[in-house]
Amino acid sequence: MDWVRGEQLTLKVDYRSAGVDIEAGNEAVRRMKSHVKKTHSQAVLTGLGSFGALFSLRDALADIEEPVMVQSTDGVGTKTKVTVMAGRYEALGQDLVAAVAGDIAVMGARPLTFLDYLGLHKVEPEIVESLIRGMSDACADAGIALVGGETAEMPSVYAPDELDVVGFVTGIVDRKKLIDGADICAGDVLYAINSSGLHTNGFSLARKLVFDLAQHAIDDKPVELAGVSIADALLEPHINYVAPVRALLDAGLPIRGMAHITGGGLVENIPRIIREGLYCTVDRATWTPQPVFSWMQQLGQVEDSEMYRTFNMGVGLVLIAPHGLLGDITSVLRPFPKLKVWELGRVNEGTGGVRFE
Repeated sequence: MDWVRGEQLTLKVDYRSAGVDIEAGNEAVRRMKSHVKKTHSQAVLTGLGSFGALFSLRDALADIEEPVMVQSTDGVGTKTKVTVMAGRYEALGQDLVAAVAGDIAVMGARPLTFLDYLGLHKVEPEIVESLIRGMSDACADAGIALVGGETAEMPSVYAPDELDVVGFVTGIVDRKKLIDGADICAGDVLYAINSSGLHTNGFSLARKLVFDLAQHAIDDKPVELAGVSIADALLEPHINYVAPVRALLDAGLPIRGMAHITGGGLVENIPRIIREGLYCTVDRATWTPQPVFSWMQQLGQVEDSEMYRTFNMGVGLVLIAPHGLLGDITSVLRPFPKLKVWELGRVNEGTGGVRFE
């Protein structure tokens, strides 16, 4: 007999009654295996279920004189909330890989391995499979091995229909090829590469404007979005810049700095690679942000300054290089038809971070 404080228990307690369904977790793992496997090469020495992931560096180090390991971790913020509203999970997996891997690609690193963390109120195998499928597709496109992860079912931590996703990437670069902005000088040009939309940043403000203030539904099609639904506009996947960046570097173009335009927008991210004594001017007349940005701005009468330090405003990546490379960059990126390149601004002597003109 089982007793608690002197009274006989009439109900047996197990893990499932505490909110954790081991069988659902096992089914999720079974479903994800084929997706994960397609990201593996001979360098991956372990499968799912190992205590740790083993990855051979033999081939990765073959032509590197002084290998430097580069790592990064990130999530997708409250884009998860909009994902749940729309019931579209696969794109969120793509977002995660693009967001995290892009942060080390701009340093000249070649991403090698990826790990994920999924935290959920309840494990639903079909949802987990969709997330992992999206991650696997993005990893395969970028030549990254998805080597492991953690799926945590915690009903006492996550509310119903709530989830969190976090990614961890490890890459490598030869120290002499590290891109850290040290060679940037006055007169260099800022070359912009477009985003697809919000990517994974600014969603707390976006949700407040769209759903709290304007009281829109996820499937609404405001006239300002020209027939595009709110779900489509907000959940457009983050562009994966790993392959385009690798193409630029393999072409030998003299890229002196790169900024992945994520949280903080152009205002916060460009200065991360600009040394002291320099500032950048950005010419706002050189591009038109996607309609979703002007629409959201109008909903809440948001100041321009707030928009440009919250959202990417249509610019997903900034390259800093000598003048006269626009044609070369455009040529190298021709195999990536969704990407557009233009001259965004200049590097100048002085202080001031980023100034808009």
